[in-house]
Amino acid sequence: MVHRLRRIAVPPLDPALAIVLRRLRIDRGLSQEFVAHKAGIAYSTLAKVELGRSSPAWGTVRAIADALNVTMSELGAAIDAEAR
Repeated sequence: MVHRLRRIAVPPLDPALAIVLRRLRIDRGLSQEFVAHKAGIAYSTLAKVELGRSSPAWGTVRAIADALNVTMSELGAAIDAEAR
């Protein structure tokens, strides 16, 4: 029997997302450790997202936004503004 690997679509990296999340965290005076803990994710995951080295799942983005006390609408608007 031959096993074939299925390719999984990986979303492209979004540098604007990384910049905005890092800026929001710093503006609020929060550490990566605190935000990661509050979001229920690993510190290394948040670090990779903020460095633009990881494309997080929507659930992860939502958890980070919640930890930063930002709505998804506010986050989206900030990302759109940064991308311009």
